[in-house]
Amino acid sequence: MARLAGKVAVVTGAGSGMGAATVARFCQEGARVVAVDSSGAQEDIAARCGEQCIAYQGDVSQVNSIRGMLAAAAEHFGGLDILFNNAGIQGPIADTADYSEDDFDRVIAVNLKGVFLGMKYAIPLMLERGGGSIVNTSSMASLVSFPGMSGYCASKGGVSMLTKLVAAEYAARGIRVNAILPGAIDTGMTRAMPKDYIDGAVAATLMGRIGTPDEIANLAVFLASDESSFITGTLTPVDGGYTIV
Repeated sequence: MARLAGKVAVVTGAGSGMGAATVARFCQEGARVVAVDSSGAQEDIAARCGEQCIAYQGDVSQVNSIRGMLAAAAEHFGGLDILFNNAGIQGPIADTADYSEDDFDRVIAVNLKGVFLGMKYAIPLMLERGGGSIVNTSSMASLVSFPGMSGYCASKGGVSMLTKLVAAEYAARGIRVNAILPGAIDTGMTRAMPKDYIDGAVAATLMGRIGTPDEIANLAVFLASDESSFITGTLTPVDGGYTIV
């Protein structure tokens, strides 16, 4: 039996990378999915999945987009069971004294406020159905520092703590909240970073390689499914061993 049969999911950052891989896996496992992105690329992702997936264009830092994507799940598929808060941006690489306030505000707005808004407005829909699963994309940058990435590290640290907080608030009401902490993963964001930065991260990864979006999607499916029914508030690195030494 499909692991997500009968479930309705919203996936943000669905236009590429980890989000696109997770949309495909959720659909393969029987979920009906709203694929959300700001780029327009979510249209192609949804089209590949067929009628069980619809595209929604929105910016997760804007409350109207959050409300719209959740309304689309309710209107098209009847409710909401799973939210994968995956949308994120890297921001510039610059020492803190040279990091602009505008850049910092934008990274926080997308990476942290977007997760907060997603949970805030998804939780009432999940409570109507007796519970649900929220999966947030944090980062190994919430555990260890990456010089030059103050906005990104701060935002992902916030996502990890918010994950634990909301898990504690709603555990008794049937909503589970967990976070995935990717390491260096082969995505457009990673490929856009300076080569020496990525080479250094791979060199410090015990498994000696970069990860794949499918390896993130595998965990997202498990955390979204009833197979993880006694798991909440976890922060799980998928980093090839980077953060264990």
